[in-house]
Amino acid sequence: MSAFELLPAIDLVGGRVVRLRRGDFGDETSYGDDPVAIARAFADAGALWLHVVDLDGARAGEPRQLGLAAEIVAEAYGRMQVEIGGGLRTAEAIAGALGTGAARAVIGTALLRDPEFATTLVARHGPDRLVASIDVRDGLALGEGWRQGAPGLPADDAVAALVAAGIETFEVTAIERDGLLEGPDLDLLRRLVGLGRGRIIASGGVSSIDDVIAVQAAGCVGAIVGRALYEKRIDLGALLAMLDGGDRP
Repeated sequence: MSAFELLPAIDLVGGRVVRLRRGDFGDETSYGDDPVAIARAFADAGALWLHVVDLDGARAGEPRQLGLAAEIVAEAYGRMQVEIGGGLRTAEAIAGALGTGAARAVIGTALLRDPEFATTLVARHGPDRLVASIDVRDGLALGEGWRQGAPGLPADDAVAALVAAGIETFEVTAIERDGLLEGPDLDLLRRLVGLGRGRIIASGGVSSIDDVIAVQAAGCVGAIVGRALYEKRIDLGALLAMLDGGDRP
């Protein structure tokens, strides 16, 4: 997994593909009602990874659109690897997400609340199939990152605790930049990369090919890109052509 991972994002609300601004469920933009077709288009452009989030599940605390996520995984089979997140807070929910054929499960709130849970998950599934989602506001890694006043702990401490539990891959989102197309928080990313603990994938704010190059230069092993693709600020095929290739799944 040495190649830079570029992950187009499909965020789901009620079966639609949407993007939120700053994680605010009251500030969404819809980009279509056929997520399977969108996944197919990303595969046709050459993407090797896909990031799928059940936002309804994230808000409810349990998966709400696992069937649709499974359809996306089936569409991607043999072309892209898919990771699934949103509402995965129990061992059963995580097993269900991986049971769709997804390559990885993305887990946030549950790990931040109980890092020992990560030890159990790593023992069961192995580190390659798990990603810790670290949503950061004002330097704090938050569970339920969309909710104002959500409890948190310093992002550096969160990463250290989860690395100690066996987690190797982290997706780091600067909440205040998410969905705004104002560029990634490179200072945050460089700081977490500089810890030398785990693989850091950038999320939030990516608006251009230059932003992706900057993230790669900061030492991140990947980037999640959403609104910039849907609003055609980034041509996915052109971006993938610029990045180092890896073996197809």
